[in-house]
Amino acid sequence: MSNPSPYKIPIVDLRAQYAKLRAELRRALDEVVENQQFILGPAVTRFEAQMAHYLNCAHAVGVASGSDALLLALMAVDIGPGDGVITTPFTFFSTVSAITRLGATPLFADINADDYLLSAKAVNELLSARGSLRDGVATDSKTGLRLKALLPVHLFGQCCAMNEFVALAQQYSMHIVEDVAQACGARLEVNGQTKFAGAIGALGCFSFFPSKTLGGFGDGGLVSTDSSQLADRLRMLRMHGESAKYYHEVTGINSRLDSLQATVLSVKQKQLETWCEERIQRADSYFRLFKQCGILGKGILAIPPASSDKSHVFNNYVIRAERRDGLKQFLADNGVQSEIYYPLPLHLQKCFADLAYQRGDFPQAELAASQVLALPLYPELSADQQQTVVEQICAFYRH
Repeated sequence: MSNPSPYKIPIVDLRAQYAKLRAELRRALDEVVENQQFILGPAVTRFEAQMAHYLNCAHAVGVASGSDALLLALMAVDIGPGDGVITTPFTFFSTVSAITRLGATPLFADINADDYLLSAKAVNELLSARGSLRDGVATDSKTGLRLKALLPVHLFGQCCAMNEFVALAQQYSMHIVEDVAQACGARLEVNGQTKFAGAIGALGCFSFFPSKTLGGFGDGGLVSTDSSQLADRLRMLRMHGESAKYYHEVTGINSRLDSLQATVLSVKQKQLETWCEERIQRADSYFRLFKQCGILGKGILAIPPASSDKSHVFNNYVIRAERRDGLKQFLADNGVQSEIYYPLPLHLQKCFADLAYQRGDFPQAELAASQVLALPLYPELSADQQQTVVEQICAFYRH
């Protein structure tokens, strides 16, 4: 099977994954085409049950995309005008656009320097300085906003410091809505129990964009919860707010995971644990190769640490690099694709100018945006390909 990518080593190779699953996927898709049930139906119900069992949560509700998962989750806990949602400025756009589309206000806190995740220390400082709780309602003393939700993002495949966030959310009576778009399969110890990302807060929001560790053949998403009340509300909201056919209790949206995507995801989900393990193995190989090449601190400023568990499942392998843009171009010229996630933090985006944040407000997020670079990483990536990637990076800094 030829590779249509202009790169010898692409950032992700979905054709290689498809080649392994082609026969099973074709059979499963043919069944859907034969029964002609494309909207919700048994394929979606089956996948929802499969994911709920995997995540060890009570409910999983399939939706049209990861962006819609975030929007619907916030709608389910009644986020709206006058509400503040604490989150990170260093994330994909839809984390924050879901907040602003509902008329609510994102309240940013900076990230950790070492892992790019929302800093529990920064959130604690924000709440200690500005948060007050009266009659079970937390408010921001600076803006007067109700502090309704905390939205941590498990970025690049790594779990946030959820023990600290759970404690803060309980202290200030906030909902936790987890953005798990990049961390399906990650898990960590929370209050002495191993829990999956997405099964810790009130709601977990998943994306099945094709390049994710668990990705479909197009857009798809899911919201997980242990609350039957929230699950019922989500199912209503994804169907235009219908409680029964043509009877609408609220104004919802049209956001349903279709049967074709659910079928693809059901087949792929059976490989998820293996894929997570293989991604961790590839990350550990990068760790050894970078240690051997002698450029750490001499061009490459930081690499992810070797993994000892599945708290990081490496949806992306992200390094910090001096002369990052030059390195990216050099790699491209030599057949290696890389990507910048993300070049401009959200507090500095033009569309959020009305939030009145300034450059320098979140220095760690701004520094990361100028240094981070994601390298190829996927289960089918060979040892020779990884060796080539690191050799090219070494060549750039020794040139």
